[in-house]
Amino acid sequence: MSWGTELWDQFDNLEKHTQWGIDILEKYIKFVKERTEIELSYAKQLRNLSKKYQPKKNSKDEEEYRYTACQAFLSTLNETNDYAGQHEVISETMTSQITVELARYVQELKQERKSYFHDGRKAQQHIETCWKQLESSKRRFERDCKEADRAQQYFEKMDADINVTKADVEKARQQAQIRHQMAKDSKADYSSILQKFNHEQHEYYHTHIPNIFQKIQEMEERRIVKIGKSLKKYAELDQEVIPIIGKCLDGIVKAADSIDQKNDSQLVIEAYKSGFEPPGDIEFEDYTQPMKRTVSDNSLSNSRGEGKPELKFGGKSKGKLWPFIKKNKSPKQQKEPLSHRFNEFMTSKPKIHCFRSLKRGGATPEDFSNLPPEQRRKRLQQKVDELNKEMQKEMDQRDAITKMKDVYLKNPQMGDPASLDHKLTEVNQNIEKLRVEAQKFEAWLAEVEGILPARGEQARRQSGMYDTQNPPAINSCAQDRESSPDGSYTEEQSQESEVKVLATDFDDEFDDEEPLPAIGTCKALYTFEGQNEGTISVVEGETLYVIEEDKGDGWTRIRRSEDEEGYVPTSYVEVYLDKNAKGAKTYI
Repeated sequence: MSWGTELWDQFDNLEKHTQWGIDILEKYIKFVKERTEIELSYAKQLRNLSKKYQPKKNSKDEEEYRYTACQAFLSTLNETNDYAGQHEVISETMTSQITVELARYVQELKQERKSYFHDGRKAQQHIETCWKQLESSKRRFERDCKEADRAQQYFEKMDADINVTKADVEKARQQAQIRHQMAKDSKADYSSILQKFNHEQHEYYHTHIPNIFQKIQEMEERRIVKIGKSLKKYAELDQEVIPIIGKCLDGIVKAADSIDQKNDSQLVIEAYKSGFEPPGDIEFEDYTQPMKRTVSDNSLSNSRGEGKPELKFGGKSKGKLWPFIKKNKSPKQQKEPLSHRFNEFMTSKPKIHCFRSLKRGGATPEDFSNLPPEQRRKRLQQKVDELNKEMQKEMDQRDAITKMKDVYLKNPQMGDPASLDHKLTEVNQNIEKLRVEAQKFEAWLAEVEGILPARGEQARRQSGMYDTQNPPAINSCAQDRESSPDGSYTEEQSQESEVKVLATDFDDEFDDEEPLPAIGTCKALYTFEGQNEGTISVVEGETLYVIEEDKGDGWTRIRRSEDEEGYVPTSYVEVYLDKNAKGAKTYI
Protein backbone atom coordinates (compact mmCIF):
# COMPACT_ATOMS: atom_id res chain seq x y z
CA MET A 1 0.00 0.00 0.00
CA SER A 2 1.75 3.07 -1.31
CA TRP A 3 0.48 6.53 -2.06
CA GLY A 4 2.91 6.70 -4.99
CA THR A 5 1.20 3.88 -6.87
CA GLU A 6 -2.33 4.17 -5.55
CA LEU A 7 -2.65 7.96 -5.56
CA TRP A 8 -0.39 8.88 -8.50
CA ASP A 9 -2.99 11.30 -9.85
CA GLN A 10 -4.12 12.84 -6.49
CA PHE A 11 -1.42 15.43 -6.00
CA ASP A 12 -3.79 18.26 -5.06
CA ASN A 13 -5.83 16.11 -2.67
CA LEU A 14 -2.69 14.92 -0.92
CA GLU A 15 -1.59 18.51 -0.54
CA LYS A 16 -4.92 19.39 1.11
CA HIS A 17 -4.84 16.29 3.34
CA THR A 18 -1.34 16.95 4.67
CA GLN A 19 -2.26 20.56 5.39
CA TRP A 20 -5.30 19.32 7.29
CA GLY A 21 -3.03 17.01 9.34
CA ILE A 22 -0.86 19.96 10.33
CA ASP A 23 -3.98 21.93 11.28
CA ILE A 24 -5.09 19.06 13.52
CA LEU A 25 -1.69 19.03 15.22
CA GLU A 26 -1.80 22.78 15.78
CA LYS A 27 -5.31 22.46 17.16
CA TYR A 28 -4.08 19.85 19.66
CA ILE A 29 -1.21 22.14 20.65
CA LYS A 30 -3.69 24.94 21.27
CA PHE A 31 -5.81 22.57 23.37
CA VAL A 32 -2.85 21.59 25.57
CA LYS A 33 -1.80 25.21 25.91
CA GLU A 34 -5.25 26.21 27.13
CA ARG A 35 -5.21 23.24 29.51
CA THR A 36 -1.93 24.47 31.02
CA GLU A 37 -3.41 27.95 31.44
CA ILE A 38 -6.40 26.44 33.22
CA GLU A 39 -4.09 24.43 35.50
CA LEU A 40 -2.09 27.55 36.34
CA SER A 41 -5.24 29.56 36.99
CA TYR A 42 -6.68 26.77 39.15
CA ALA A 43 -3.43 26.43 41.08
CA LYS A 44 -3.31 30.20 41.60
CA GLN A 45 -6.90 30.26 42.85
CA LEU A 46 -6.19 27.36 45.21
CA ARG A 47 -3.09 29.09 46.57
CA ASN A 48 -5.00 32.35 47.05
CA LEU A 49 -7.79 30.45 48.77
CA SER A 50 -5.31 28.74 51.09
CA LYS A 51 -3.54 32.02 51.78
CA LYS A 52 -6.83 33.82 52.44
CA TYR A 53 -7.69 31.51 55.34
CA GLN A 54 -4.17 31.24 56.76
CA PRO A 55 -3.89 32.77 60.26
CA LYS A 56 -2.65 36.33 60.32
CA LYS A 57 0.60 36.93 62.13
CA ASN A 58 0.36 38.55 65.55
CA SER A 59 -3.43 38.27 65.53
CA LYS A 60 -6.08 36.47 67.51
CA ASP A 61 -6.49 33.96 64.67
CA GLU A 62 -2.94 32.75 65.20
CA GLU A 63 -3.76 31.82 68.81
CA GLU A 64 -6.88 29.92 67.79
CA TYR A 65 -4.69 27.42 65.95
CA ARG A 66 -3.57 25.93 69.27
CA TYR A 67 -6.72 23.81 69.11
CA THR A 68 -6.47 20.49 67.30
CA ALA A 69 -9.51 21.23 65.13
CA CYS A 70 -7.94 24.48 63.96
CA GLN A 71 -4.60 22.74 63.48
CA ALA A 72 -6.35 20.16 61.29
CA PHE A 73 -7.88 22.98 59.29
CA LEU A 74 -4.44 24.60 58.97
CA SER A 75 -3.04 21.27 57.75
CA THR A 76 -5.87 21.15 55.21
CA LEU A 77 -4.89 24.61 54.00
CA ASN A 78 -1.24 23.54 53.69
CA GLU A 79 -2.16 20.34 51.86
CA THR A 80 -4.40 22.36 49.56
CA ASN A 81 -1.42 24.58 48.84
CA ASP A 82 0.66 21.51 48.00
CA TYR A 83 -2.24 20.21 45.92
CA ALA A 84 -2.12 23.47 43.95
CA GLY A 85 1.60 22.94 43.45
CA GLN A 86 0.94 19.65 41.67
CA HIS A 87 -1.34 21.43 39.22
CA GLU A 88 1.47 23.86 38.57
CA VAL A 89 3.73 20.86 37.92
CA ILE A 90 1.19 19.53 35.41
CA SER A 91 1.14 22.88 33.66
CA GLU A 92 4.92 23.19 33.55
CA THR A 93 5.56 19.65 32.33
CA MET A 94 2.83 19.84 29.68
CA THR A 95 4.27 23.10 28.47
CA SER A 96 7.84 21.80 28.23
CA GLN A 97 7.18 18.22 27.10
CA ILE A 98 4.13 18.67 24.86
CA THR A 99 3.46 22.26 23.82
CA VAL A 100 7.04 23.36 23.21
CA GLU A 101 8.11 20.07 21.66
CA LEU A 102 5.10 19.85 19.32
CA ALA A 103 5.48 23.49 18.30
CA ARG A 104 9.04 22.79 17.25
CA TYR A 105 7.95 19.60 15.46
CA VAL A 106 5.21 21.46 13.56
CA GLN A 107 7.75 23.92 12.23
CA GLU A 108 9.97 21.08 11.04
CA LEU A 109 6.95 19.30 9.56
CA LYS A 110 5.92 22.38 7.61
CA GLN A 111 9.40 22.76 6.15
CA GLU A 112 9.57 19.07 5.18
CA ARG A 113 6.11 19.16 3.58
CA LYS A 114 6.99 22.33 1.72
CA SER A 115 10.13 20.75 0.23
CA TYR A 116 8.27 17.59 -0.87
CA PHE A 117 5.48 19.45 -2.61
CA HIS A 118 8.00 21.83 -4.12
CA ASP A 119 9.73 18.83 -5.71
CA GLY A 120 6.35 17.52 -6.89
CA ARG A 121 5.41 20.83 -8.48
CA LYS A 122 8.82 21.02 -10.12
CA ALA A 123 8.29 17.56 -11.64
CA GLN A 124 4.81 18.61 -12.79
CA GLN A 125 6.19 21.72 -14.42
CA HIS A 126 8.87 19.68 -16.18
CA ILE A 127 6.40 17.17 -17.63
CA GLU A 128 4.12 20.00 -18.66
CA THR A 129 7.02 21.68 -20.43
CA CYS A 130 7.81 18.44 -22.26
CA TRP A 131 4.17 18.12 -23.26
CA LYS A 132 4.12 21.63 -24.62
CA GLN A 133 7.27 20.91 -26.66
CA LEU A 134 5.65 17.79 -28.04
CA GLU A 135 2.51 19.66 -28.98
CA SER A 136 4.53 22.41 -30.63
CA SER A 137 6.60 19.97 -32.73
CA LYS A 138 3.47 18.08 -33.65
CA ARG A 139 1.72 21.21 -34.88
CA ARG A 140 4.83 22.25 -36.77
CA PHE A 141 5.08 18.84 -38.43
CA GLU A 142 1.42 18.99 -39.37
CA ARG A 143 1.81 22.47 -40.77
CA ASP A 144 4.90 21.53 -42.80
CA CYS A 145 3.15 18.48 -44.23
CA LYS A 146 0.24 20.58 -45.38
CA GLU A 147 2.58 23.16 -46.89
CA ALA A 148 4.45 20.39 -48.73
CA ASP A 149 1.19 19.00 -50.15
CA ARG A 150 0.14 22.42 -51.41
CA ALA A 151 3.58 23.02 -52.96
CA GLN A 152 3.43 19.62 -54.71
CA GLN A 153 -0.02 20.30 -56.09
CA TYR A 154 1.06 23.75 -57.31
CA PHE A 155 4.12 22.23 -59.06
CA GLU A 156 2.00 19.60 -60.78
CA LYS A 157 -0.46 22.28 -61.92
CA MET A 158 2.33 24.46 -63.31
CA ASP A 159 3.94 21.52 -65.04
CA ALA A 160 0.66 20.57 -66.83
CA ASP A 161 0.01 24.09 -68.05
CA ILE A 162 1.56 24.67 -71.55
CA ASN A 163 1.31 28.38 -71.20
CA VAL A 164 3.69 28.48 -68.23
CA THR A 165 7.33 29.10 -68.88
CA LYS A 166 9.93 26.57 -68.12
CA ALA A 167 11.47 28.86 -65.51
CA ASP A 168 8.22 29.08 -63.60
CA VAL A 169 7.87 25.32 -63.65
CA GLU A 170 11.40 24.91 -62.30
CA LYS A 171 10.73 27.42 -59.56
CA ALA A 172 7.57 25.55 -58.49
CA ARG A 173 9.47 22.27 -58.51
CA GLN A 174 12.21 23.65 -56.26
CA GLN A 175 9.62 25.13 -53.87
CA ALA A 176 7.91 21.74 -53.61
CA GLN A 177 11.21 20.05 -52.86
CA ILE A 178 11.95 22.59 -50.10
CA ARG A 179 8.55 22.02 -48.49
CA HIS A 180 8.99 18.27 -48.61
CA GLN A 181 12.37 18.60 -46.89
CA MET A 182 10.87 20.83 -44.18
CA ALA A 183 8.11 18.29 -43.59
CA LYS A 184 10.69 15.55 -43.37
CA ASP A 185 12.71 17.53 -40.80
CA SER A 186 9.59 18.33 -38.78
CA LYS A 187 8.73 14.68 -38.78
CA ALA A 188 12.14 13.73 -37.45
CA ASP A 189 11.97 16.44 -34.77
CA TYR A 190 8.45 15.42 -33.78
CA SER A 191 9.52 11.80 -33.48
CA SER A 192 12.50 12.70 -31.33
CA ILE A 193 10.50 14.92 -28.99
CA LEU A 194 7.77 12.29 -28.74
CA GLN A 195 10.26 9.66 -27.62
CA LYS A 196 11.73 12.05 -25.11
CA PHE A 197 8.30 12.97 -23.75
CA ASN A 198 7.31 9.32 -23.37
CA HIS A 199 10.51 8.70 -21.43
CA GLU A 200 9.95 11.73 -19.18
CA GLN A 201 6.33 10.79 -18.65
CA HIS A 202 7.31 7.27 -17.64
CA GLU A 203 9.87 8.62 -15.22
CA TYR A 204 7.33 11.08 -13.85
CA TYR A 205 4.56 8.57 -13.14
CA HIS A 206 6.72 5.61 -12.18
CA THR A 207 9.72 7.16 -10.46
CA HIS A 208 9.51 10.85 -9.43
CA ILE A 209 5.89 11.04 -8.26
CA PRO A 210 5.97 7.66 -6.42
CA ASN A 211 9.14 8.67 -4.58
CA ILE A 212 7.76 12.05 -3.59
CA PHE A 213 4.39 10.63 -2.54
CA GLN A 214 6.14 7.89 -0.58
CA LYS A 215 8.07 10.51 1.40
CA ILE A 216 4.87 12.47 1.99
CA GLN A 217 3.21 9.27 3.22
CA GLU A 218 6.08 8.60 5.63
CA MET A 219 5.93 12.20 6.85
CA GLU A 220 2.17 11.90 7.46
CA GLU A 221 2.58 8.62 9.31
CA ARG A 222 5.25 10.16 11.55
CA ARG A 223 2.83 13.00 12.33
CA ILE A 224 0.15 10.49 13.31
CA VAL A 225 2.59 8.59 15.53
CA LYS A 226 3.74 11.87 17.08
CA ILE A 227 0.26 12.97 18.00
CA GLY A 228 -0.41 9.51 19.45
CA LYS A 229 2.69 9.73 21.65
CA SER A 230 1.68 13.23 22.74
CA LEU A 231 -1.76 12.00 23.77
CA LYS A 232 -0.13 9.25 25.78
CA LYS A 233 2.28 11.72 27.40
CA TYR A 234 -0.72 13.94 28.19
CA ALA A 235 -2.24 11.14 30.26
CA GLU A 236 1.08 10.05 31.83
CA LEU A 237 1.80 13.55 33.13
CA ASP A 238 -1.52 13.47 34.99
CA GLN A 239 -0.79 9.99 36.31
CA GLU A 240 2.61 11.05 37.65
CA VAL A 241 1.10 13.57 40.08
CA ILE A 242 -1.80 11.36 41.18
CA PRO A 243 0.29 9.65 43.93
CA ILE A 244 1.43 13.03 45.27
CA ILE A 245 -2.12 14.37 45.17
CA GLY A 246 -3.16 11.21 46.99
CA LYS A 247 -0.58 11.96 49.68
CA CYS A 248 -2.01 15.46 50.03
CA LEU A 249 -5.48 14.02 50.52
CA ASP A 250 -4.08 11.42 52.93
CA GLY A 251 -2.54 14.30 54.89
CA ILE A 252 -5.95 15.94 55.17
CA VAL A 253 -7.47 12.66 56.40
CA LYS A 254 -4.63 12.23 58.90
CA ALA A 255 -5.14 15.80 60.14
CA ALA A 256 -8.85 15.11 60.58
CA ASP A 257 -8.08 11.94 62.57
CA SER A 258 -5.72 13.91 64.82
CA ILE A 259 -8.51 16.13 66.16
CA ASP A 260 -8.82 15.59 69.93
CA GLN A 261 -11.94 17.13 71.44
CA LYS A 262 -10.77 16.46 74.99
CA ASN A 263 -7.52 18.29 74.38
CA ASP A 264 -9.40 21.26 72.90
CA SER A 265 -11.68 21.34 75.94
CA GLN A 266 -8.64 21.37 78.22
CA LEU A 267 -7.14 24.24 76.24
CA VAL A 268 -10.33 26.23 76.78
CA ILE A 269 -9.97 25.64 80.53
CA GLU A 270 -6.34 26.77 80.47
CA ALA A 271 -7.20 29.83 78.42
CA TYR A 272 -10.10 31.14 80.47
CA LYS A 273 -9.69 29.66 83.97
CA SER A 274 -9.61 32.52 86.52
CA GLY A 275 -8.28 30.53 89.47
CA PHE A 276 -10.91 31.91 91.83
CA GLU A 277 -13.20 29.72 93.89
CA PRO A 278 -16.98 30.12 93.66
CA PRO A 279 -18.62 31.90 96.62
CA GLY A 280 -20.06 29.77 99.37
CA ASP A 281 -23.54 29.72 100.77
CA ILE A 282 -24.87 32.79 102.54
CA GLU A 283 -26.14 32.10 105.99
CA PHE A 284 -29.62 33.07 107.05
CA GLU A 285 -29.66 36.34 109.01
CA ASP A 286 -32.27 36.22 111.73
CA TYR A 287 -33.30 39.79 112.52
CA THR A 288 -35.55 38.58 115.37
CA GLN A 289 -32.41 37.76 117.37
CA PRO A 290 -29.84 40.22 118.64
CA MET A 291 -27.32 41.29 115.96
CA LYS A 292 -25.07 38.32 116.51
CA ARG A 293 -24.46 36.18 113.52
CA THR A 294 -22.29 33.20 113.14
CA VAL A 295 -21.49 32.01 109.68
CA SER A 296 -19.12 29.61 108.05
CA ASP A 297 -15.82 30.53 106.46
CA ASN A 298 -17.56 30.63 103.09
CA SER A 299 -20.14 33.32 104.07
CA LEU A 300 -20.49 36.65 105.90
CA SER A 301 -19.09 36.71 109.45
CA ASN A 302 -18.48 39.09 112.27
CA SER A 303 -14.70 38.85 112.43
CA ARG A 304 -14.14 41.93 114.51
CA GLY A 305 -16.54 41.10 117.39
CA GLU A 306 -18.31 44.44 117.00
CA GLY A 307 -21.44 43.17 115.29
CA LYS A 308 -20.16 44.41 111.90
CA PRO A 309 -20.67 41.90 109.11
CA GLU A 310 -17.69 40.97 106.91
CA LEU A 311 -17.57 39.57 103.37
CA LYS A 312 -15.40 36.54 102.55
CA PHE A 313 -15.14 34.35 99.49
CA GLY A 314 -14.07 30.75 99.90
CA GLY A 315 -12.22 31.42 103.14
CA LYS A 316 -9.96 34.01 101.53
CA SER A 317 -9.43 37.34 103.22
CA LYS A 318 -8.96 40.54 101.32
CA GLY A 319 -10.65 39.02 98.29
CA LYS A 320 -8.32 38.32 95.41
CA LEU A 321 -10.63 40.45 93.29
CA TRP A 322 -9.28 43.63 94.88
CA PRO A 323 -5.50 43.17 95.33
CA PHE A 324 -4.52 46.79 94.68
CA ILE A 325 -7.23 48.81 96.50
CA LYS A 326 -5.84 51.09 99.16
CA LYS A 327 -7.73 50.99 102.41
CA ASN A 328 -9.71 54.03 103.36
CA LYS A 329 -8.69 54.99 106.90
CA SER A 330 -11.21 57.84 107.15
CA PRO A 331 -13.65 57.84 110.11
CA LYS A 332 -16.49 55.40 109.86
CA GLN A 333 -19.71 56.62 108.35
CA GLN A 334 -23.20 55.31 108.77
CA LYS A 335 -23.69 52.37 106.39
CA GLU A 336 -26.74 50.53 105.20
CA PRO A 337 -27.07 46.80 106.03
CA LEU A 338 -24.29 44.66 104.56
CA SER A 339 -26.75 42.31 102.92
CA HIS A 340 -28.05 45.15 100.71
CA ARG A 341 -24.58 46.20 99.71
CA PHE A 342 -23.58 42.60 99.06
CA ASN A 343 -26.51 42.24 96.69
CA GLU A 344 -25.36 45.35 94.90
CA PHE A 345 -21.88 43.88 94.63
CA MET A 346 -23.17 40.56 93.24
CA THR A 347 -25.36 42.27 90.63
CA SER A 348 -22.87 44.92 89.57
CA LYS A 349 -20.41 44.28 86.73
CA PRO A 350 -17.26 46.26 87.32
CA LYS A 351 -15.23 46.95 84.19
CA ILE A 352 -11.88 46.37 85.85
CA HIS A 353 -11.01 43.25 87.81
CA CYS A 354 -7.27 43.42 87.22
CA PHE A 355 -4.66 45.08 85.02
CA ARG A 356 -6.32 43.92 81.80
CA SER A 357 -7.24 47.41 80.67
CA LEU A 358 -4.11 49.18 81.91
CA LYS A 359 -1.99 50.70 79.21
CA ARG A 360 1.72 50.43 78.84
CA GLY A 361 3.58 53.59 78.01
CA GLY A 362 6.73 54.20 76.00
CA ALA A 363 8.18 52.66 72.85
CA THR A 364 9.67 49.16 72.97
CA PRO A 365 13.47 49.12 72.45
CA GLU A 366 14.80 46.93 69.68
CA ASP A 367 16.66 44.65 72.13
CA PHE A 368 13.63 44.45 74.51
CA SER A 369 15.77 45.81 77.33
CA ASN A 370 12.66 47.15 79.04
CA LEU A 371 11.54 43.59 79.85
CA PRO A 372 12.75 41.37 82.70
CA PRO A 373 15.51 38.94 81.72
CA GLU A 374 13.29 35.89 81.33
CA GLN A 375 10.70 37.72 79.23
CA ARG A 376 13.45 39.39 77.26
CA ARG A 377 15.00 36.02 76.49
CA LYS A 378 11.69 34.69 75.17
CA ARG A 379 11.13 37.71 72.94
CA LEU A 380 14.68 37.60 71.58
CA GLN A 381 14.39 33.87 70.87
CA GLN A 382 11.11 34.49 69.07
CA LYS A 383 12.74 37.25 66.98
CA VAL A 384 15.68 34.98 66.07
CA ASP A 385 13.28 32.25 64.98
CA GLU A 386 11.34 34.70 62.82
CA LEU A 387 14.51 35.94 61.14
CA ASN A 388 15.66 32.36 60.49
CA LYS A 389 12.31 31.56 58.88
CA GLU A 390 12.55 34.62 56.64
CA MET A 391 16.12 33.70 55.74
CA GLN A 392 15.07 30.16 54.85
CA LYS A 393 12.28 31.54 52.68
CA GLU A 394 14.75 33.76 50.80
CA MET A 395 17.11 30.80 50.37
CA ASP A 396 14.28 28.71 48.93
CA GLN A 397 13.49 31.53 46.53
CA ARG A 398 17.14 31.68 45.52
CA ASP A 399 17.14 27.95 44.83
CA ALA A 400 13.96 28.29 42.76
CA ILE A 401 15.45 31.12 40.70
CA THR A 402 18.62 29.09 40.18
CA LYS A 403 16.58 26.12 38.95
CA MET A 404 14.56 28.37 36.66
CA LYS A 405 17.78 29.81 35.28
CA ASP A 406 19.03 26.29 34.57
CA VAL A 407 15.75 25.55 32.75
CA TYR A 408 16.19 28.69 30.66
CA LEU A 409 19.76 27.70 29.85
CA LYS A 410 18.59 24.29 28.65
CA ASN A 411 15.49 25.66 26.87
CA PRO A 412 16.27 29.22 25.65
CA GLN A 413 12.84 29.51 24.02
CA MET A 414 11.24 29.52 27.52
CA GLY A 415 13.07 32.66 28.64
CA ASP A 416 16.28 34.64 28.88
CA PRO A 417 18.59 33.37 31.68
CA ALA A 418 20.20 36.81 32.00
CA SER A 419 16.84 38.30 33.02
CA LEU A 420 17.05 36.40 36.34
CA ASP A 421 20.47 37.73 37.36
CA HIS A 422 19.07 40.95 38.87
CA LYS A 423 16.50 39.05 40.91
CA LEU A 424 19.12 36.54 42.07
CA THR A 425 21.41 39.37 43.22
CA GLU A 426 18.54 41.02 45.08
CA VAL A 427 17.66 37.78 46.88
CA ASN A 428 21.31 37.25 47.90
CA GLN A 429 21.41 40.78 49.33
CA ASN A 430 18.23 40.11 51.32
CA ILE A 431 19.75 36.90 52.71
CA GLU A 432 22.87 38.78 53.81
CA LYS A 433 20.79 41.50 55.53
CA LEU A 434 18.72 38.90 57.37
CA ARG A 435 21.88 37.04 58.41
CA VAL A 436 23.39 40.22 59.90
CA GLU A 437 20.11 40.99 61.70
CA ALA A 438 19.90 37.45 63.09
CA GLN A 439 23.50 37.63 64.36
CA LYS A 440 22.67 40.87 66.18
CA PHE A 441 19.70 39.34 67.99
CA GLU A 442 21.64 36.13 68.69
CA ALA A 443 24.32 38.21 70.37
CA TRP A 444 21.71 39.87 72.59
CA LEU A 445 20.19 36.47 73.30
CA ALA A 446 23.57 35.05 74.33
CA GLU A 447 24.10 38.06 76.59
CA VAL A 448 20.75 37.50 78.32
CA GLU A 449 21.30 33.76 78.69
CA GLY A 450 24.68 34.49 80.23
CA ILE A 451 23.25 36.67 83.01
CA LEU A 452 20.25 34.49 83.84
CA PRO A 453 20.98 32.52 87.05
CA ALA A 454 20.16 28.85 87.41
CA ARG A 455 16.67 28.75 88.85
CA GLY A 456 15.27 26.13 91.16
CA GLU A 457 13.08 23.28 90.01
CA GLN A 458 9.96 24.80 91.52
CA ALA A 459 10.58 28.18 89.92
CA ARG A 460 10.95 26.53 86.50
CA ARG A 461 7.76 24.58 87.13
CA GLN A 462 5.86 27.73 88.03
CA SER A 463 7.26 29.57 85.01
CA GLY A 464 6.24 26.70 82.73
CA MET A 465 2.75 26.70 84.27
CA TYR A 466 2.47 30.41 83.57
CA ASP A 467 3.58 30.00 79.97
CA THR A 468 1.04 27.23 79.44
CA GLN A 469 -1.93 28.85 81.09
CA ASN A 470 -1.34 32.36 79.76
CA PRO A 471 -0.57 32.33 76.03
CA PRO A 472 0.42 35.65 74.49
CA ALA A 473 -2.86 36.24 72.69
CA ILE A 474 -5.07 35.85 75.81
CA ASN A 475 -5.97 39.18 77.38
CA SER A 476 -5.23 38.15 80.96
CA CYS A 477 -4.48 40.38 83.88
CA ALA A 478 -1.27 38.58 84.68
CA GLN A 479 0.25 39.22 81.30
CA ASP A 480 -0.43 42.91 81.33
CA ARG A 481 0.95 43.16 84.83
CA GLU A 482 4.04 41.07 84.31
CA SER A 483 4.88 42.43 80.91
CA SER A 484 5.73 45.80 82.44
CA PRO A 485 7.33 45.26 85.87
CA ASP A 486 8.65 48.79 85.91
CA GLY A 487 5.12 49.98 86.69
CA SER A 488 4.73 52.15 83.59
CA TYR A 489 0.91 51.91 83.49
CA THR A 490 -1.69 54.62 83.14
CA GLU A 491 -5.26 53.99 84.13
CA GLU A 492 -8.25 55.48 82.30
CA GLN A 493 -10.08 58.01 84.44
CA SER A 494 -13.50 56.39 84.15
CA GLN A 495 -12.14 52.97 85.12
CA GLU A 496 -10.17 54.41 88.02
CA SER A 497 -13.27 56.17 89.34
CA GLU A 498 -15.28 52.98 89.19
CA VAL A 499 -12.64 51.02 91.12
CA LYS A 500 -12.52 53.74 93.76
CA VAL A 501 -16.28 53.68 94.15
CA LEU A 502 -16.26 49.94 94.72
CA ALA A 503 -13.32 50.29 97.07
CA THR A 504 -15.15 52.86 99.15
CA ASP A 505 -18.06 50.47 99.59
CA PHE A 506 -16.01 47.57 100.88
CA ASP A 507 -12.82 48.96 102.46
CA ASP A 508 -14.50 49.68 105.73
CA GLU A 509 -15.47 46.05 106.10
CA PHE A 510 -11.81 44.98 106.21
CA ASP A 511 -10.17 47.77 108.19
CA ASP A 512 -9.37 45.78 111.28
CA GLU A 513 -8.61 42.46 109.63
CA GLU A 514 -5.52 40.71 110.93
CA PRO A 515 -2.64 39.89 108.53
CA LEU A 516 -2.45 36.61 106.61
CA PRO A 517 -0.10 33.90 107.89
CA ALA A 518 3.23 33.27 106.18
CA ILE A 519 3.18 30.06 104.11
CA GLY A 520 6.84 30.11 103.12
CA THR A 521 9.74 32.30 102.12
CA CYS A 522 11.14 33.58 98.84
CA LYS A 523 14.36 35.00 97.50
CA ALA A 524 14.36 37.89 95.02
CA LEU A 525 16.12 36.88 91.79
CA TYR A 526 15.98 40.40 90.31
CA THR A 527 15.34 43.91 91.53
CA PHE A 528 11.72 45.02 91.07
CA GLU A 529 10.48 48.60 91.46
CA GLY A 530 6.89 48.33 92.69
CA GLN A 531 5.45 51.65 91.55
CA ASN A 532 1.84 50.56 91.09
CA GLU A 533 -0.64 50.52 93.91
CA GLY A 534 -0.66 47.10 95.60
CA THR A 535 2.89 46.13 94.53
CA ILE A 536 6.03 46.13 96.63
CA SER A 537 9.64 46.87 95.71
CA VAL A 538 12.30 44.20 96.25
CA VAL A 539 16.06 44.10 95.86
CA GLU A 540 17.96 41.24 94.24
CA GLY A 541 18.99 38.67 96.85
CA GLU A 542 16.50 39.90 99.47
CA THR A 543 14.59 37.25 101.50
CA LEU A 544 10.91 37.83 102.27
CA TYR A 545 7.85 35.99 103.52
CA VAL A 546 5.26 34.48 101.17
CA ILE A 547 1.70 35.03 102.38
CA GLU A 548 -0.18 34.08 99.19
CA GLU A 549 1.18 31.97 96.33
CA ASP A 550 0.63 32.51 92.62
CA LYS A 551 -2.96 31.66 91.64
CA GLY A 552 -2.16 31.45 87.94
CA ASP A 553 -2.04 35.19 87.22
CA GLY A 554 1.76 35.49 87.44
CA TRP A 555 1.91 37.41 90.78
CA THR A 556 2.89 36.31 94.28
CA ARG A 557 1.93 38.15 97.47
CA ILE A 558 4.81 38.69 99.90
CA ARG A 559 5.55 40.53 103.17
CA ARG A 560 8.67 42.30 104.33
CA SER A 561 7.45 43.40 107.76
CA GLU A 562 4.24 43.65 109.73
CA ASP A 563 2.96 46.67 107.79
CA GLU A 564 4.77 46.28 104.43
CA GLU A 565 3.35 43.75 101.97
CA GLY A 566 2.31 43.59 98.34
CA TYR A 567 2.61 41.73 95.03
CA VAL A 568 5.68 40.96 92.92
CA PRO A 569 5.96 39.03 89.61
CA THR A 570 6.38 35.31 90.31
CA SER A 571 9.24 35.12 87.78
CA TYR A 572 11.21 37.64 89.88
CA VAL A 573 11.37 35.46 93.01
CA GLU A 574 12.27 31.90 93.90
CA VAL A 575 9.61 30.55 96.26
CA TYR A 576 10.18 28.05 99.09
CA LEU A 577 6.80 26.97 100.44
CA ASP A 578 6.34 25.51 103.90
CA LYS A 579 4.32 22.34 103.27
CA ASN A 580 2.97 22.28 106.80
CA ALA A 581 1.72 25.86 106.62
CA LYS A 582 0.62 25.87 102.97
CA GLY A 583 -3.01 25.04 103.62
CA ALA A 584 -3.30 26.92 106.93
CA LYS A 585 -6.43 29.02 107.37
CA THR A 586 -5.65 30.41 110.83
CA TYR A 587 -4.06 33.78 111.56
CA ILE A 588 -0.70 34.21 113.21
